[in-house]
Amino acid sequence: MAQRPQETVIGRITAVFGIKGWVKVYAYTDPLDGILNYRNWTAVFEGKRIPLELEEGRRQGPGIVVKLKGVDDRDTAATYCGFDIVVPQSELPDLPEGEFYWYQLEGLRVETVSGEILGVVGHMIETGSNDVLVVNSSPESIDQKERLIPYLPDQVVKSVALDSGLIVVDWDVEF
Repeated sequence: MAQRPQETVIGRITAVFGIKGWVKVYAYTDPLDGILNYRNWTAVFEGKRIPLELEEGRRQGPGIVVKLKGVDDRDTAATYCGFDIVVPQSELPDLPEGEFYWYQLEGLRVETVSGEILGVVGHMIETGSNDVLVVNSSPESIDQKERLIPYLPDQVVKSVALDSGLIVVDWDVEF
């Protein structure tokens, strides 16, 4: 996903909705309609950056639909399909102690409780039951495996130290 330092992706414009310039948005926020709290977006696709202003939006079935300022017809709306929506990280709300945004975990080194280096968090995925760390191998890793480690604080994830760039997990290296 296209991203600059100090920005984070909060969703993606996926399709047009109707004929008056509305678009469907896949939101990465929790809750989904939390994306509507951000009024000024930057749409990013293949290096192209376009500032956008959210005019209005709402839940529509299982998703979100929005009307962007100045986008008044289906053809114009279609030109934004596939664009990621980014906002400055400074606009994100503070989280309670022990909770993290995904972008904060990406790039952190992952070690077992016994000190074996498994790699670094490449990205995260959401499953129905819990989030998952996708851990890619690194030059310091014990092997070249990619691992999917459930993000279960206290059970699997024993600690996260942003300042030292380390996540400690209770995980069998054979998985």
